[in-house]
Amino acid sequence: MRGSMPGSLKIALLTHSVHPRGGVVHVLELGRALRERGHEVTVIAPASPGQRFFRDTPCRVELAAAPPTAADLADTVSERIAAVRMHLASLLRRESFDAFHAHDGIGANALADLAQHGAIAGYLRTVHHVDRFADDRVQAWELRSIVQAAQVLCVSALWRGRLRDEHGVHAQQVPNGIDLDRFTPHAVAGDADTLRRQGVTQGHPVVLSVGGIEARKNTRRLLQAFVMFRKRHPAAQLVIAGGASLLDHVSEAVAFRTEAAAMGLAIGRGEPIVITGPIPDADMPAIYRGADVFAMPSLLEGFGLAALEALASGTPTVVSDMAPFSEHFVEGEVDWADPMQPAAIADALHRALVRGRHHVAPAVCSRFSWSASAARHETLYRITEPA
Repeated sequence: MRGSMPGSLKIALLTHSVHPRGGVVHVLELGRALRERGHEVTVIAPASPGQRFFRDTPCRVELAAAPPTAADLADTVSERIAAVRMHLASLLRRESFDAFHAHDGIGANALADLAQHGAIAGYLRTVHHVDRFADDRVQAWELRSIVQAAQVLCVSALWRGRLRDEHGVHAQQVPNGIDLDRFTPHAVAGDADTLRRQGVTQGHPVVLSVGGIEARKNTRRLLQAFVMFRKRHPAAQLVIAGGASLLDHVSEAVAFRTEAAAMGLAIGRGEPIVITGPIPDADMPAIYRGADVFAMPSLLEGFGLAALEALASGTPTVVSDMAPFSEHFVEGEVDWADPMQPAAIADALHRALVRGRHHVAPAVCSRFSWSASAARHETLYRITEPA
């Protein structure tokens, strides 16, 4: 069944959550760009009663009713796979789609179940990165979601190579994108109020990290680096924004807070460390602009979209000196740091602070667009489209 316009496609995009995570942002931005190309896009996600997407979308939205997150990750994943599968099965009784595209293991396993029973011909799966789960059931679902896809996509050469070498999967690389109308170096009315509301103190160096406290984001080494950074800049503040996740990062957060207390750093609004938790999506541009340095010394990323958003917002940025960052950033656009060495991160934070804010988005920001990403996706949809 084609979309309503000649040559258009009817596309189902699946994501695992309605919360602000990189993969969910990718789905919403891709959906918007595909609609601008004339396609009919439905975004499908599991959601508990009362939940909705953190950001408005022009796409049609279908939320699969799922119970609240369970204490056991495998139970949560199983329940969400079932919720998406049943919701899709109901949709398919009255309509059809030209392409099913999942961006995580939950949606992809629901599609794999439907394909196994002949309800759909197949699906595409974007791999942002492959997690390692302690629970064998969850790990098996993750692998199944990849190897049973008709076509696998990824956003970096790093993961294209790892999928080939570790799983024998030949993936197609697609570009990520950045919304340069949303993320801009130029302050707007209300920025100061947003920062004040989130507990960010102006007038002193602010180091920003986005994504919460996680081991793969290297937050505890960033904390150690921040302590060293404060020896040069005693009034500096570390702001950790966001962090909504289905995964359990409690032990990492407890360790972070324990270490911060041992270092004499208070946590709270206006304190040396601010942990905002999830914040309104409309606040993010101001949060990026309000930082003096953005830090992303991650150990594992699919692409590093937040670093691109920070740069577009005029904020000098520190990233790990490794792929995928080294694929799309060049010398002079970011400051590099060995993510295993807190002293190296601290030095990079200082260099970035000295570099200062920029008033024009770096060239890297113009190398990635959601329009180009949508065009590449459209080509791949047509290649893998069911006969």
